[in-house]
Amino acid sequence: MSDNSIFIHHVYFWLNKPESKEDFEELVAGLRKLSAVKTIKTFYMGKPADTNRDVIDRSYSVSWLLLFNNKADQDSYQTDPIHLKFVDECKHLWKKVVVYDTVNV
Repeated sequence: MSDNSIFIHHVYFWLNKPESKEDFEELVAGLRKLSAVKTIKTFYMGKPADTNRDVIDRSYSVSWLLLFNNKADQDSYQTDPIHLKFVDECKHLWKKVVVYDTVNV
């Protein structure tokens, strides 16, 4: 596999109740289950760092960074039953989701 084919899928979640530790933990638990999708090469879950500059957006609750070997693997992930179950079980937690998909230049 060449690094030129890596497909990065970065998802940002804004919780309906950002102050709710329970909702945060439920989303994180859902994402951990979602990491079982076989086409995911690697993943990273995070929350906003305590950094403050004009260009930094810290308004989201959780970020979910996924690396796939290629676009086909990411496309497969989108329809994987584990992914569809995650969306169904966790969509009540968020008010907004933003995705950034990236390929090599």
